[in-house]
Formats: sequence, C-alpha cells, structure tokens
Amino acid sequence: MWELGRIVYLGLMAGVLGTGLGGLVLTFWQRPKDHFLGFLLAFSGGIMLAVVFQDLILEALSLGGLLITLAGTLCGVFVLFLLSSPAFFQLPPGQDLVKTGVFLGIGISLHNLPEGLAIGAGYLASQELGFSLALAICLHNIPEGMAMAAPLLAGGLGRSDAVLLTVLAGIPMGIGALIGGLLQILSPAALAGTLGFAAGAMLFLVFYELLPEAQKQASRAVSTCGSILGIIVGLIFLVSL
Repeated sequence: MWELGRIVYLGLMAGVLGTGLGGLVLTFWQRPKDHFLGFLLAFSGGIMLAVVFQDLILEALSLGGLLITLAGTLCGVFVLFLLSSPAFFQLPPGQDLVKTGVFLGIGISLHNLPEGLAIGAGYLASQELGFSLALAICLHNIPEGMAMAAPLLAGGLGRSDAVLLTVLAGIPMGIGALIGGLLQILSPAALAGTLGFAAGAMLFLVFYELLPEAQKQASRAVSTCGSILGIIVGLIFLVSL
C-alpha cells in the first residue's frame, strides 16, 4: 500500500507541478494581447504538434501498431468534436478565448492520463526509471501549462483561477499512475489506444481551436512563424529528454 501511495504521489507531482508551474510562469506577465497572443497560441500549437508526432503517435505505434493507433486517434478527434458542439459546451458571449483554454485543459488532461500509466509501470520496473520518467514528463508539461494559461488570461480569467485550472489539468496523471500501479502489467494494446486517443484530441484542439484563434489575433506571418518555432522547440525539448 505504501508503494502504491508513492506511485500516485509521483504521478500527481509530475502532472500538477508541470502544468501548474507553466500556468504560474505566465501569470507574471501582463495579459497577452493581439500579435503576441497570436504568436503564443501558434507557438503552443507547434509544441503540441511536436508532442503528438514525436511522442504520442510513435509510442502508440510501437506498442499497438497502426490500426489501434488510428482507431484511438479517430476516437479522440470524434469525442473532442462532440465536446466542441454548443449543445455540450456553452459559455457567455465574448468568452471564446476562455473556451480555447478550457479545451486545451481537456486535451492536456487526456494526454496526462497515459503518461501517468507510464510512470506507474516504470516505477514498478525500477524506482530509478519511475523517477526519471516523472521528471522528464514534468518538464515537458511546463510549456503545455503555459499554452493553457495564455488564452485563459487573455480571455479575462483571473490569475489565481488560471493557475488553478492548469493545476487541475495535471491531476489525471496521478490517476493514471494509480491505475498503472494497480494493474502492474499493462496491456500494450490498451495503452496504445489511450495514447492514440490523446493524440487525436490534441490534434483536434490544435487545428480547431489554437491555430484559427492565433490567426484571428495576429497576422498569418506571425502565427506561421510561431507554429514553426513551437515545433522546433518542442522537438528539441522532447529529443533532449
């Protein structure tokens, strides 16, 4: 029981500290506006694309093959498409940026769940592997927390509320670590499907919310440069971990 508690604590800290710290860092700046906000949203989208194709998709393919990965990805896209419908998600007029931030939080939460599973499974294999995975995941969650906080702050949400939401987005990693610790032996196919689902959800968010909103706030040149720079930074960050 004590060992399971340590696994859950490790997953929670990796998720909550990562996204929460990213949100906290952004609150020290003034609310991003206009071209800078557009650049930041596009940059965040680029980072998420790097995470999807360098991390989630590759890992899912290695675990479950093409069909399971594609099935999970399509399910992720479909579920987020349903959630984006006004029938499922409504905010007062003028709250589009807050909606973008909340949807990013959903995508990050879905992404954090399978990463929590990886932490739990890694810790059971060896404590050193579990700790190293938790540290790497915590670090690459920081820019995701910043990506989530930017539209929330720009949409008028208070700083403490924005940080709280980024912290909440990290909690599913603790849940994933708990599941990984309880199951002990994870089905590669199930994990591949989960990773594919997270990838699909994040792809939908990038192309449906982040990039269109970035081009509304800034010129095409600014948003394009932001996206490309985000991909480059994301790849460097992921490959170096």
